[in-house]
Amino acid sequence: MKKSNRVNIITLGCSKNTVDSQKLMRQLEAGGYQVAAESADMADIVIINTCGFIHDAKEESIETIIRHAGEIKKEGRGRLFVMGCLVERYRRELMESLPEVDQWFGVNRPQEIITHLGLAYRNELTGERVVTGPKHYAYLKVSEGCDRTCAFCAIPDIRGRYTSIPMEVLLEEALFLAARGVKELILIAQDLTLYGTDIYGRQMLPELIRKLTAIESIEWIRLHYLYPSGFPMEILEMMQDNPKICRYIDIPIQHISDNVLRRMRREHDSAGTRRLLGEIRRMVPDAAVRTTVIAGHPGETEDDFRELLEFIGEYRFDRLGAFSYSHEDNTYAFLNYSDEIPERTKQKRVSQIMALQQQISAAGNATLEGKVMKVIVDRREGLFHIGRSQYDSPEVDQEILIRSRGDIKPGAFVDVKITGSTEFDLYAEEV
Repeated sequence: MKKSNRVNIITLGCSKNTVDSQKLMRQLEAGGYQVAAESADMADIVIINTCGFIHDAKEESIETIIRHAGEIKKEGRGRLFVMGCLVERYRRELMESLPEVDQWFGVNRPQEIITHLGLAYRNELTGERVVTGPKHYAYLKVSEGCDRTCAFCAIPDIRGRYTSIPMEVLLEEALFLAARGVKELILIAQDLTLYGTDIYGRQMLPELIRKLTAIESIEWIRLHYLYPSGFPMEILEMMQDNPKICRYIDIPIQHISDNVLRRMRREHDSAGTRRLLGEIRRMVPDAAVRTTVIAGHPGETEDDFRELLEFIGEYRFDRLGAFSYSHEDNTYAFLNYSDEIPERTKQKRVSQIMALQQQISAAGNATLEGKVMKVIVDRREGLFHIGRSQYDSPEVDQEILIRSRGDIKPGAFVDVKITGSTEFDLYAEEV
């Protein structure tokens, strides 16, 4: 390859952005470019795929753009393209403040980048991508956009209406990934619950999962982001019967106070949330339930926060992430509420939630000591192989540090005995 054909793609934000970048890389590769992800080497073209969801993510994106613009200027050559959610939200402002960027591209339009580079977009490569990072797991994005109207969320404004990807396209993509060594498929969407309702007229997630489990070399299927309202209960029955479906349920409740849930414009209330979570515990008692909550949403009182904290202590989520409310442009909350809760109060509430969750996690991990678990090995670090059980997703959850008598290749499944624990990780030895 000529040096002028090198492209470096830097991806910020969520796993959905990762999928978009990987598919763009495949198109560029087919057009004769040498592509790399997060490369430190100078390339002729640097493409930054940005996140624009909340304040911290926007800051990271802008800092990354400025840094690479400076590197290109210092080197005296190269072009800088910026794409993704931040551009979709703030294209005009970005163009005015960062003239050193050569081209701007929003979301869902990879064809524009391909065409700009003088290439033909290849529709036959729709289900193909360059798998970056570990080769044994991959994200399968089943839809785009969102039809929910949560007050705090900018996703519908950025990504548009909920659009399911046809099942046959997803199955082709899954087969493509399986043929390249992927053993764990992580289904992602802004809302898995709605999958299929727009094009098939009903929830099709259970049917999609059934067809994916039929792919022989796929050993684990993990589900991310199941909205509480309309939760597909059939999934719980499938988890009971099929060991390929990880007993891992990511269900963002965001709050438990009815006052806050109403102001958030969520489609579930406290009683319904409690019933659903109770039913999950009853039907799949060993499932790891992960959730996210927001502290400091406009209108959240001290009583509301105390109710949330008490519920977290009562339900004892296996995995939990807490975020301080971010007052995002053009959201319902931005247009209709005042961001009246001080940032210091928001951060204090987040800290209280996470301190409680650390205690819950430490206690839960301690009960696992002495048990034997099946894990997938992700990598080696020093004396340890680093793995995960079905109860932990890569990049966001805890890991298992394994002492082994020999070398274990990434992607291998092994049985380990848990020998120790902290609030963050488990220690184990190979059985």
